[in-house]
Amino acid sequence: MFTFSFEDKIKFTKAVYYHFHKIPLPKPFKDGTGGMGKFAPEQGCIELYDQEGACAHLSVGPGFITDILPMILNGEEHSYNEWRNSLYWKIRNAGFQSEKAVEVGQLDLMMLDILAQRANKPLHRFMGATKDWAQAYKGGGSLLMEDDELVEDMVRYVEEGYTTVKFKVGSNDGTDMERDLRRIEKVRKAVGDKIGVAVDCNQRWDVDSAYKFAKLCEPYHLAWLEEPIHSHNMNGIRRLKEMGVKIPIAFGESMRIYYEYETYIEKGVDHVQPSVGRMTRMDDLIRIRDLAREKGVKFTSGGRIYLNAIFGCLNFCCFLFQPSFLLLVQERADLVVYHLVVLVQPSVLTDREHGDDNQARVDETKRQRIES
Repeated sequence: MFTFSFEDKIKFTKAVYYHFHKIPLPKPFKDGTGGMGKFAPEQGCIELYDQEGACAHLSVGPGFITDILPMILNGEEHSYNEWRNSLYWKIRNAGFQSEKAVEVGQLDLMMLDILAQRANKPLHRFMGATKDWAQAYKGGGSLLMEDDELVEDMVRYVEEGYTTVKFKVGSNDGTDMERDLRRIEKVRKAVGDKIGVAVDCNQRWDVDSAYKFAKLCEPYHLAWLEEPIHSHNMNGIRRLKEMGVKIPIAFGESMRIYYEYETYIEKGVDHVQPSVGRMTRMDDLIRIRDLAREKGVKFTSGGRIYLNAIFGCLNFCCFLFQPSFLLLVQERADLVVYHLVVLVQPSVLTDREHGDDNQARVDETKRQRIES
């Protein structure tokens, strides 16, 4: 089974955390179970430095500061393997689906970034990519959109060059399937039969309701039906397959560890979708990709756009989410640079200053551009 293994020594010397003010969405966004709302989910960004001056950047929440930094800004020097294995088992009692487990995965990603910088390689190449491009599909389609707005967005995605588009279903807390079906029909007519159309249910229904909806969708030849029931209802997934659901069923963005994907596939999931940047170990993403290939199921990944671009080069198909107004893409002949522009309140944390010491806090709010 694939694993990242590096004996390079790392000593973490400083962390700078940028706490974001709430970032309002241009329009409120809603999915089938009420996700997102009025603000973007990003809470902050960290710069993490090692003893050689390498600096990794990543969007993290305040939990990373309280949970992880005290364990690594302690003056100790360990190999990548030692850091990762030690922290992985230290958080075991919180559970491998927990936010603490995800934070260990975020540190894993930042350590890989640091090692890539030492090797003078882009992160995707350091992790084994042999190409510099990623296959992608695009989605969005808030339930708050009017039908015409939704169709306009989906058509625009196709005009941008995407061959698969995705939008939300589960209108009125899942009670208005008629509206969902009307919107599916309108999008299908607008984009034509050669474009893949997928819908995301965000775990909205029980098994019987999900089966009913899947049968009603059959005339529209959907590319996949995403999370129609609770993401942990493994036996419910098996029941849907036994009941004869023909549309490919997709699950995975709610899971954080490789072993759950083995179970998904055993229960009949046709399409696995781990979330880049939300796994407990970054090599789990490679393992899931390889498992999907072995078992003949579809594999795509979702998450932050710049992380999708990085991992997409490892033969992933990545998901670009429409409220990407936070990310401005600058294309040049030799690279693509992603700029995240936000209002931040920076504070500095080092191994000496971590904790309640706020002497290094900068009082003024300023505009900070973070590039990855």
